[in-house]
Amino acid sequence: MELKGETIMAERGEYTLSEILSQPDVWATVPGVFRAQTGALDALWKAHTFEQVLFTGCGSTHYLSMTGAALFQTLTGIPAVARPASEIVLFPDLVFAPGAETLLVTVSRSGATTETVEAVKVFRAHGGKPVVAITCDADTPLGRQADIGLAVPAAQEQSVAQTRSFSSMAVLSQALAAHLSGQDVMGALDKLPGILRRLLDAYRDTAEAIGEDTGLDRFFFLGGGALYGIACEAMLKMKEMSLSYSEAYHPLEFRHGPMSMVNERSLVVGLLSESARTQEIAVLRDMHGHGAQILAVTETGDDALAGWTRAVVELQSGLPGWARPALYLPLLQLMAYRRAMMNGQNPDRPAKLGAVVSLDAAALHN
Repeated sequence: MELKGETIMAERGEYTLSEILSQPDVWATVPGVFRAQTGALDALWKAHTFEQVLFTGCGSTHYLSMTGAALFQTLTGIPAVARPASEIVLFPDLVFAPGAETLLVTVSRSGATTETVEAVKVFRAHGGKPVVAITCDADTPLGRQADIGLAVPAAQEQSVAQTRSFSSMAVLSQALAAHLSGQDVMGALDKLPGILRRLLDAYRDTAEAIGEDTGLDRFFFLGGGALYGIACEAMLKMKEMSLSYSEAYHPLEFRHGPMSMVNERSLVVGLLSESARTQEIAVLRDMHGHGAQILAVTETGDDALAGWTRAVVELQSGLPGWARPALYLPLLQLMAYRRAMMNGQNPDRPAKLGAVVSLDAAALHN
């Protein structure tokens, strides 16, 4: 931070904690950002008959793309897939549907990640045209290449690990899919900041206590459908911030081998959906039977979760399913933050990582 021309060293973890807790205020800026682009989005949608929508990003934003693609196909009925930007560049024949009119949605906090910028060039070299960029800064290489930019500058961060940038871009991704399918987007966007503020007030102590629990050394995040991308991002936050053993799986896939790693030092976090809730709870019960502690995050709790879970986070949002995915994440970010602080790590500057991955673009094409 800067103070009267002098550079002051931030306390360890100071930026990350501030960025996590500021998410309600940042989300409050999203409705204005989205409203400003609805006309352009409507015009683009009417001008094309898209047969495929391709979401892309790198690292955290690839996981965000998974959630965006799942929501987009569910809501619009148009086939949508998520691919890492590097796969578009290196294996385009595996990505593009020949002859299909495709919309590319790129997600990047910085708007300058080499693979994502190059993915746009490869997309257009293969006949692709429209590009929508979701980012935190429109005046970037990615933003300047896009036909439409959805940028939330208030979400930019000092920390390397994405927290408020991810969640804010997730809210934009949710809004994009919902708006183009005719949902009441603004009503939901206006409510999200207050709901998140209430959740942080109600469950912050719970999340931090779990993160500080020295009896845990394995973390598993389970989520299906649009929540799988959120589970992957929660896994990554725990791994990169605290250097803890952390994995993410689809809930029922967890029984097919990975559950062999579960023991009494494990935390299994279930991000519960509505459509597969019964089956997902059954998996959590099985893991509890193998000794794991269980944290369930759900829209509403009930007796099915009582008496055997360590904690249940009830969103109680009252929002449609498409508007909820981003709400599952901030408390898990707090859990990872506290784990990092307990481990002596600096979550602001995770080991070996930088905020932007810059590569030799030419080398990607050799």
